[in-house]
Parts: sequence; C-alpha cells; structure tokens
Amino acid sequence: MSATAAAPAGAKSGGQPAARRPAVVLAVILVTQLMVILDGTVVNIAMPKIQQALDFSPANLSWVQNAYALAFGGLLLLGARAGDLLGRRRVFITGVSVFTAASLLGGIAPNAELLLAARVLQGIGGAIAAPAALTLLMLTFREGPERMKALGLYSLVSSGGASVGLVVGGMLTDWVSWRWGLFINVPIGIGLVIAARAVMSETEPEHGKFDVAGALTSTFGITALVYGFIRVAEAGWGSTEVIAAFAAGLVLLVAFVLVERKVSHPIVPLRLFANRDRVAAYLTMFLVVGTMFGMFFFLTQFLQGVLKLSPLAAGLAFLPMTGLLFASSRIVPRLVGRVSSGKLMVSGSVLVLLGMLWLTQATATSSYLGAVVGPLVLFGTGAGLIFIPLTGSALAGVQPEDAGAASGLLNVLQQVGGALGLGILVTVFGTASRNSTAGNPVEILTDGVHAAFIGAAVYAALTLTVIVLGVRPWNRGKSLATEVAPAEPAVAESHI
Repeated sequence: MSATAAAPAGAKSGGQPAARRPAVVLAVILVTQLMVILDGTVVNIAMPKIQQALDFSPANLSWVQNAYALAFGGLLLLGARAGDLLGRRRVFITGVSVFTAASLLGGIAPNAELLLAARVLQGIGGAIAAPAALTLLMLTFREGPERMKALGLYSLVSSGGASVGLVVGGMLTDWVSWRWGLFINVPIGIGLVIAARAVMSETEPEHGKFDVAGALTSTFGITALVYGFIRVAEAGWGSTEVIAAFAAGLVLLVAFVLVERKVSHPIVPLRLFANRDRVAAYLTMFLVVGTMFGMFFFLTQFLQGVLKLSPLAAGLAFLPMTGLLFASSRIVPRLVGRVSSGKLMVSGSVLVLLGMLWLTQATATSSYLGAVVGPLVLFGTGAGLIFIPLTGSALAGVQPEDAGAASGLLNVLQQVGGALGLGILVTVFGTASRNSTAGNPVEILTDGVHAAFIGAAVYAALTLTVIVLGVRPWNRGKSLATEVAPAEPAVAESHI
C-alpha cells in the first residue's frame, strides 16, 4: 500500500515530523480499534456465564454492554477535543493505558458493581484513545486512494471486530473463563503503548478550551434515554422512574444543542451538519449499528438459550458473517472508485434488511443451518457493502481543524447508536417475554427474541429509508473518491 504521511492539522510552516513508519502506525491504530470495538462484544457471548456468576437480572444484564458503550460514546467527543488541545500521541497513549488498567480490574471483579465500574472505565479509556487513533490515520494518509485503502482496513476492523469479539469471547469462555475476555487486553494494551511511544510523532497542541458543559449534557442526556428504555423492560411505560429518565434525557440533549451554539470551542462544531450527505451518513451509522448490536445480543441468546450451543459453538456460529466482512475489506475499496457510495450503501442495506426479516422466522424448533446461516450471510455481505463507503462519506471533505471532532462524532454514533438500539430492543424483548403465553422458559425466550428481531428489522428498514432519501443514490453519478476534494495539509511522501 502506498501512503502519504500528512503533517498534522495546525502544523507550523516547519511542520511536525511525519509518521516515522506509516505501516507500523497503521498497525497500531488498527489493533487499538480492534481492541476497543472487540471489547464491546467479547463479553456478549459470555452473558449467560456472567449472569450466573454475578447474579444479574435479565434486563440489567444488558448494562454489561451498555455501561461500556455509553461511557465510550458519551465521552468520545471530549476525547477528540483532548487530542486537539493536548497532542494526539499523548492522549492516545493515556487512553490505551486507562483501557488496559480497567480491563485488569474487570477481569478480577468479584461482583456486578465492580464489573460495571470497570466497564465504565474501559469506555472512558476507549473514548480517549479512539478519536486520536482515527485522526492520526487521517493525517497520515492523503485523501484519495491511499486513505481509502487505510479506511478500508479501519472499517473492516470497526465492523468485523464486533463479530470477531463473539468468536474470541466464545473461545475464552469455553476454554478458560469469561474473565479472560477482559484479561486478554492487558498484554495487548502494554504492547500498544510501547509501540506508540516508538513510532508515533506528536501533533502540535492547539489553543482552546474544553467544552465540559457540552460533554456532560450529551453524556448524561444519552445515558438517561438509554436507562429509560432499559427500565421500561421491567417497570413499564407508566413508571415515574421511566418518565423522569426520558424527560431528563430530552432536556439535557436540548441543553447540549444550546451549549454547542454558544461556546467558542464546541466538541461538536455544528458546521459539520451543514453537508446533507454527511448528515445522512451519520444517521445511517447510528441506525445500522443499532441493528447490528441488537442482532448480536439477541442472536447470542437464541443460540445458547434455544439451540443450546456452548459459548464456543455460539461464537463460531458467527463465522459466516465474519468471513464475509473480512472479504469485503479487499473488494469494496476497489468498487468505490467505480460505483457511487450511495448505490453500495443501498445495496448493502437491502441485504441487511432481508437478513433481519429471515431471522424473524426463527422458532424454538429451528436449526442453525435452516434459520441462522442464511441471515448471517446476508447480514455480513450487506454490512461489508455499507461500512467502508459510509465511513468515507462521513469523513470526506472535513477540514483539518475539524478532523478530531468529525472522527469523534463518527465513533459516538457507533457506540450511542448501538447502546440506544439495544436499549430499545431490550424493552421490546422484555415486553414480549412478559406477555408470552408459552408454557416453558425456552419458548418464552423464543417469543422475546422473535419480537426483538422484528424490532431490529424495523431499524434496518429505517436505515434503508435514510440512505434512499438522504444519500439519493440514483441522482448522483459520482463515486466517493471524486465527490469531495478538500484542501490538504502539507504532506511528506512515503510508502508501505
């Protein structure tokens, strides 16, 4: 892969030193992204074991995933701003170090409370490291074919890492313990810190302030909404607690928008939403990841609770999708130069929708081959067509001074979309389970999962609608590579 190492945004005329080894820098970024994405699902496959070991209720069990996703998504924008103000190399190393320490804490957690606290700390570490990683990638590779190749690998890790986490989690849970899904991050994190110190160059810190008010209102607003949806599963829609959570969430999010309009250095510059295609890409990311998180969580329950697969077998059951996501990383970057990003995304979203509709046909008497393999093939192919052009569309044309905020926002939408989507689907699952007239636990679980799959299919249909109406794939002839040609920062040639 040929690459161009770009001077960081805001560099002086002399320029900051370019990445000393672009290939190694890319490897560090990809492994970091894999670690933080993988950790969103590596415990997913171990949920039944965690529930037994630490005495979680069925609804509260989802907090093992959502505590991580909310801390990660809610603080990503502040993490991106920290990279701008403090230097991205320094912030990246700090984030990886916090993530690594939190993984060790979670692995030794003796009770549910400490595990959830560790998951929150993992999310904070990921929120600090991930935006700096993506921004460093953008500054290392010139926009065009070089960056598209790097983004192809990054998108593969971002989308495929979640399914890889299911496989790895199944192996570790079955062979050793669910705790090793957390312990495995410790040696990887230490290695990343050492490598980053050796090969990454520091970017020049910018002058400005932290938008603490924006970070707090967005984080607590989103958390309140997700909490409300999860509590509905147990308390019902009329609960005072649920109503208060939704009201607080809406008030805080409105306050967030007002704050962003007034502060001098917002964590989300509202000018990022001036481009219609970028807004459509952001909303598509929000919805498609919500579909994916829901499918992972409830298909895992179905495989282990209904089909009675072991954790390892359940993890391996996702391999058809994982393999197709990896294959797409080699094929889709070549297509984006010939086919518009909108057409690729609409094709992928149709396949995802068909896969989810197929999953709604699963019953207590279904088999893996008859009810699961086909949907996973469709889902894997569709997601592979969506994520690479989607990431490129969301970041194309972003000016260097907004690079940190744009990459942070994209990661926010992944995590928050997944957490909110899962929270909504947990509500659907809980309501269907309570109202089930089935006579045994397996059939009750099947009824709940069936309802959750229908909800995920609605999410997939909304994704398709947003792409068709927002990206307008048939009204544009340009490919992603030629849609936007923004000003580039100073560059220094290198090759991988």
